[in-house]
Amino acid sequence: MQHQRPFTEREFPQFARWKAAGFDFVELLVPEPGELDLAATRRALHAEGLGCVLAARVNLDRNLTSDDAAKREAGRDYLRTCVDVAHALGARTVGGPLYGNPLVFAGRAPHPVDEALRQRRVDWCVEGLRTAAPHAQAAGVALGVEPLNRFETDILNTTRQGVALMELIGHASIGLVLDTFHMNMEDDSIVDAIFAARGHVAHFQANENHRGYLGTGHIDWTAVVRALAEIDYAGTISLEPFRRTDERIGIPFAQWKPPSKDEQAELASSCGYIKNLIALNGGRR
Repeated sequence: MQHQRPFTEREFPQFARWKAAGFDFVELLVPEPGELDLAATRRALHAEGLGCVLAARVNLDRNLTSDDAAKREAGRDYLRTCVDVAHALGARTVGGPLYGNPLVFAGRAPHPVDEALRQRRVDWCVEGLRTAAPHAQAAGVALGVEPLNRFETDILNTTRQGVALMELIGHASIGLVLDTFHMNMEDDSIVDAIFAARGHVAHFQANENHRGYLGTGHIDWTAVVRALAEIDYAGTISLEPFRRTDERIGIPFAQWKPPSKDEQAELASSCGYIKNLIALNGGRR
């Protein structure tokens, strides 16, 4: 879970606190140039016995599915950079909406797309990810493509769409990131979607329907954990609770906000909650 944006060396003391809360790894945004000393970050993580997963930051200018060829090329270059950063940090996975084309967070509204453009976007996405795959494989890094809800992208919204994309790409270094916040909105059944994604999941984000701490929403976590055990998923599971407790009228819930108080107890509780469910429902096979 990202603690501050940008995440800098000033935040390194958080590593010890997250380890004490029970976490085995941290998930950080791929740093922009100059934000982090990668070697120092890797040493700080290693000192606390923490692994690392990265989340990519795509935008309209580095965008695999743009109708502008230069922006598609920038998107491919960015994926190479993500892989290089991951390798330097010792991260095994880079996830996120790697296909690009953000909506609400890029100030874009959804609009109709004709069939010809829809197919070109699919082709551009497949081409871009296939191009990135050999570099990722050589670095020992998996690229995880994350379906987002309909308000955040118009490319990949459901898990079944993600599985269809995986079948088109057909490369072992390209997988899916499943996020239960988005799955709750777009998939008919989170459990059925997990079963459908068997063999394709590179990373899993366990998030409540309202982005709160685990166990405070309506996601059936026992069913989720059992489904992950059933598909033999033994990979990373991260938490992204960034709905803070401020519920004043007019507060934008969709926008990430930094912590306004010490959340150590809540984070430890959420981590313990999911670990206990895993232990009680099949463990990690």
